[in-house]
Amino acid sequence: MQSDSVQIPYDINAIRADFPILAEEHHPGVPLVYLDSGATSQKPLTVIKALNRYYREYNANVHRGIHKLSEEASAVYEGARIKLKKFINAASKREVIFTRGTTEGINLVAQTWGRSQLKAGDVILSTQMEHHANIVPWQLIAEQTGAAMRYVPILPDGTLDMEAYIVMLHDLPVKMVAVTYVSNVLGTVNPIVEMARMAHDAGALMLVDAAQASPHLKVDVQALDADFLAFSGHKMCGPTGSGVLYGKQALLNTMPPWMGGGDMISKVTFEGSSWNELPLKFEAGTPLIAEQIGLGYAVDYLNAVGMENIHAHEQAIISYALDRLVELPFITVYGPTVEKKGAVAAFSMQGVHAHDVAQVLDSQGIAVRAGHHCAQPLHGLLGVSATARASFYLYNTTQEVDALINGLYVVKKTFAV
Repeated sequence: MQSDSVQIPYDINAIRADFPILAEEHHPGVPLVYLDSGATSQKPLTVIKALNRYYREYNANVHRGIHKLSEEASAVYEGARIKLKKFINAASKREVIFTRGTTEGINLVAQTWGRSQLKAGDVILSTQMEHHANIVPWQLIAEQTGAAMRYVPILPDGTLDMEAYIVMLHDLPVKMVAVTYVSNVLGTVNPIVEMARMAHDAGALMLVDAAQASPHLKVDVQALDADFLAFSGHKMCGPTGSGVLYGKQALLNTMPPWMGGGDMISKVTFEGSSWNELPLKFEAGTPLIAEQIGLGYAVDYLNAVGMENIHAHEQAIISYALDRLVELPFITVYGPTVEKKGAVAAFSMQGVHAHDVAQVLDSQGIAVRAGHHCAQPLHGLLGVSATARASFYLYNTTQEVDALINGLYVVKKTFAV
């Protein structure tokens, strides 16, 4: 396949012009090829300007003041919540809890719902392809409550063993299914609608780690019917320290708060306290105001481009990347075929450690991630200690894929493998 034969659903040069860092040199005379959006995306100028505008023009705490600055900050901050509600099609803004990211959202559910609902003998069912953020919080609450962790196996093609999933739901006292929407290593897109229906039929709830889905797919929580869904703003053109936990309102109402402090209370006496209404019950203290405002502007940007257009572009890019990587006999790519895969290509090179691959690529201006990608158990199953990962987003081009391929030949030559 020739790079100029790939159809792009929008003006890619105009998109790239929105991201100032993409015009920077990675090293003197070496342009940046950024292929690490799975770790964090770059930020468009509109988001950067929104952060600057908040600090320059209406910096104030929210929900606490009656002066003009606080009122404006509160209005824009809560306006971001409305944008996120619409972005994921939540039924109410009360179901949109602002967090610092996916990790905090999952920990919140584990330590509130889990602490109040799990007991000895209960099972939390996760999968073998999870990020540590969807394993460790559940391990912690399992230790505290006496519940047990079990994991749905993966098949050789990198997809979930759905037959095993059905059997485990039937045979085990599963109370929570905690599953990633899109694997950050394999790129596998899991059948969340089907899995949620099966979980509910078995009397279990479902939490979805959507960190690698919300930047790339149109996420509709009502269509998915997930009970909880968490994602991070910094992977979807927003600032670091921003994110959302979605939860069905009826469930959130029954859950105790996680952290105590200002804003999450309706009344405090020396004898006790009562809690504020949703979502403030789970938002103690001064929030990350600028960051969530910036996430609202990131949502505006993604909506303007169109999530369908972004997905179509990424599918074209990952399809081209997989075709090119197949040309290299010294490279092993992990995960399913393109029709079941997101915009992620994790790979290993015969005879060369992933860190060395990434270091040589970096010398050529190509930024990829190397390591276990916070998925050590999965890498153990793959039989490798680490992989290199190229992850693509709305601003990447086929020419950058070509640069990656050329760079891998340089790595091969460097290490004489």
